[in-house]
Amino acid sequence: MAKVIEKTKMPTLIMTHNKTLAAQLYSEFKQFFPNNHVEYFISYYDYYQPEAYIPRTDLFIEKDSAINSELERMRLSTTASLLSFDDVIVIASVSANYGLGNPEEYKAMVQRIEVGFEYSQRQLLLKLVEMGYKRNDNFFDRADFRVNGDVIDIFPAYYEGEFIRVEFFGDEVESISKHEYLTNDKEKDLDEAIIYSVNPFVVTSENLGRAVKQIEEELDDRLKYYEKEDRRVEYQRLKQRVEFDLEMVEGTGLCKGIENYARHLTGLEPGETPYSMMNYFEQIGKDFLLIVDESHVSLPQFRGMHAADRSRKEVLVDYGFRLPSAMDNRPLMFEEFIKKSPHYLFVSATPAPLEIELSDVVAKQVIRPTGLLDPTIEIIDSEFQVEKLHDEIKKVTVKNERVLVTVLTKKMAEELTSYYSDLGMKVKYMHSDIDAIERNQIIRELRLGEFDVLVGINLLREGLDIPETSLVAILDADKEGFLRSKTSLVQTMGRAARNENGRVILFAKRITDSMKYAIDLTNKRREIQDTHNKENGITPKSTKRTLDENLKLEEYDDVAWKMDKLEKMPAAERKKMLIELNQQMKKAAKDLHFEEAIRIRNEIEKLKKL
Repeated sequence: MAKVIEKTKMPTLIMTHNKTLAAQLYSEFKQFFPNNHVEYFISYYDYYQPEAYIPRTDLFIEKDSAINSELERMRLSTTASLLSFDDVIVIASVSANYGLGNPEEYKAMVQRIEVGFEYSQRQLLLKLVEMGYKRNDNFFDRADFRVNGDVIDIFPAYYEGEFIRVEFFGDEVESISKHEYLTNDKEKDLDEAIIYSVNPFVVTSENLGRAVKQIEEELDDRLKYYEKEDRRVEYQRLKQRVEFDLEMVEGTGLCKGIENYARHLTGLEPGETPYSMMNYFEQIGKDFLLIVDESHVSLPQFRGMHAADRSRKEVLVDYGFRLPSAMDNRPLMFEEFIKKSPHYLFVSATPAPLEIELSDVVAKQVIRPTGLLDPTIEIIDSEFQVEKLHDEIKKVTVKNERVLVTVLTKKMAEELTSYYSDLGMKVKYMHSDIDAIERNQIIRELRLGEFDVLVGINLLREGLDIPETSLVAILDADKEGFLRSKTSLVQTMGRAARNENGRVILFAKRITDSMKYAIDLTNKRREIQDTHNKENGITPKSTKRTLDENLKLEEYDDVAWKMDKLEKMPAAERKKMLIELNQQMKKAAKDLHFEEAIRIRNEIEKLKKL
C-alpha cells in the first residue's frame, strides 16, 4: 500500500473495519512517510451508547458517551490537514463513512491572523467564540483561549501540546508565536496563524439562523401530524425536546445530539447524501485514492451500517424522540460509498466475490518485500492433540519465539490454558469476554515475551500481526464451519507468515475441502516465493516491528499514588505532578496506547479539580 501511494503521489484514505488494525496501520505509515501529514481518524468515544427506544417495555435509553480528548484532537487534526495540505494520508475506521459537517462551511469558519495586519480584538474574540472556543483564563486547555491585556493565547483544538500567542499593539498584530503548552517556552515565531473551528458541525451565525428556522418549520409540521393522529404523548415529548435544543443552539451554537440536526446545519435536502470524510478529500482539488484494507471483512461491514442505523432511528422518530430529519444523520449507503472516490484499491489475502466483481484489475501480490515465504504446513492426527501440541510448543519456546493456538470454544480456550499453565508453561487465553483494554495488554505482553502461548477462538479479528510468532496451531482443523472455513484457515495460517521460521500445524483426522484449499494455496504461494528468492539471491528475514518496551503502566502509577494526599500538597508540587502526568499521557497516546492514556487522563482530571 505504501509503495502504491509513493508511486501515485495521491492523497490517500485507508479504511479498515477494526480499530486495532487502524492503530497498527497508523503506526507503520508514520514510519513510512515521516515527512507527510499522516492522520488518524476513528471514533472518538471511549464508550458510546446510542439513544434508543424499546416500545414493548416503554424504555427510552438516553445517549451516553465518554469522549477521548486525544482521539477527538486527532480527528480535528485530520480535517484541518485536509483543508491545508495535499500530501495527506488518513488511516480511518468505519467512522469515515459517518456524517460530518459541510467542508465548505468548516472552511468558512477559519480565522487567519497575520503579522502587521489590523484586527479588532473584540471581533477576533467573538469570532473565536463563534468557532466554538471558550475563554478560560484560569486553566488553559485545548479549544480554549485566554486574554492578558494585549496578548491573546489560543489553544487550537487539533494541536497536541502547543498554543498560539498573538501579541497586539493597539489593533495591529505585532507578533505571532508558537509556545509549548506545559512550560510556556517559545518554540518559534510565525508570520501567520490559521485557526479552524473546534467542531465540524459549527456553522456561521447566518447559516445557524437559517437552520433554526428550518428546524422550527419541521417541528411545526410534525406537531400538526401528532395532533391530527391524537398522539398527545409524542406531541408533548417532541415539542419539549426540540424547543430545548433550539434554545441551546441559539444560546451557545451547540446542543446535546446536535448531529441529529445535521441536514439543516449543512444545508442538504431530505435524503441527500450526507457529507463525510471523502468530501474533505475533494477539497484538496486533486484525485485521491481510497484503500480498503482487509476488504473481505470491511466491505460487508460498510454495507450493513446504514440499515442498522436506520432501524434504530425509525423507532425514535415514530415515537416523538426525534424529528424525521434525524434520519439524514446517517452513515453512507454502500452505493454512495463505492462512488465517492475516483480510485479504489481493495487489499485482502482472501478477497470475496464482491471485490473481484468491482475491480478492473486483480493483482496477486505473492512476493513479499522481506522475501518471507508462506509458512510450512504439517497435518497431525488430532487424537491426543493437546499432548502432541505440548511437545511442539516446547520446541518453539526454547528459541524465544511465540505460539498462537486456535480452538473452537471459550471453555476449551480456558481449560487448555489452565492445563498448560499447570505444566509450567507461560500461557494466556483471549476471547470475546475479555474487554478491549485487557486484550491490547495481552497482545503487548505476548510480544514482550512475558508469556509464550496465546490461546484463542477467532484470533483473526484481533488484528494480530506478531512477528515473534513462529508457530500457529489449529486444533480440530477438520471441524468444518465458520471458524474452519477456507477464508478462516487461510487468514489464520497467515499469522505465521511474518517469521522466517513460520510453520502451521493442523490437527485433524481427515482433510476437508477447506483444508485442502488452504494447503494448496499456501504451498503454491510458497513455491513462487522460493523460486523468486533463489533467482534474486534473497534471504528471507522476519518482519521487524518496533515495540516501546519502556512504556509500562507503573510509569504513572508511581505518581498517581499520591492522589490521596493531594489536598494537603503544596500547589507548586501539584503543578509539577500535572506536568509529569501530561507528558506521560501524551507519550502513551503518541505510541497508540490509548487505554493507558485514558487512565492517566482520569488522574489528570482529579488533579484539575483542585
